[in-house]
Amino acid sequence: MTPPRRTRRRPQPPPAPQPPRSPATEAAEAAETKGPGDNPERLYSVAGSGDGARAELDLVTLIVARSAPPVSATPEQAAVLRLCTAPLSVAELSAYLRLPFSTMTVLLTELITAELVQARAPIVRQALPDRSLLEAVMHGLQRL
Repeated sequence: MTPPRRTRRRPQPPPAPQPPRSPATEAAEAAETKGPGDNPERLYSVAGSGDGARAELDLVTLIVARSAPPVSATPEQAAVLRLCTAPLSVAELSAYLRLPFSTMTVLLTELITAELVQARAPIVRQALPDRSLLEAVMHGLQRL
């Protein structure tokens, strides 16, 4: 049996000293590492300064685009319209765009008001199962 070939780790030289950074440079680097939803000023600009009225949306409300994004749409609105070619829930949109639910509801309210998207209630299953289905299952189990 041959012993495993291992190489000895050599100590690394210490890193070169960094020049002192200005506060503006540190703020710019911090802004680059944060996600788009981490900056409160950005969220305010995305949400706009409307009257505060919001559509009655919850996490499972389905959103469907009615048209392609217009030229005047903001980047977030255009992203919502591109994503919603097939129905997506508000929770999915919020996750894909990395925006908080409250900001997403304001953004969707603007799109609903402009009639660019349609909000649909989630599909609710029947409270009671279909009797014919239960009878078919029962007969199938009796045949076994």
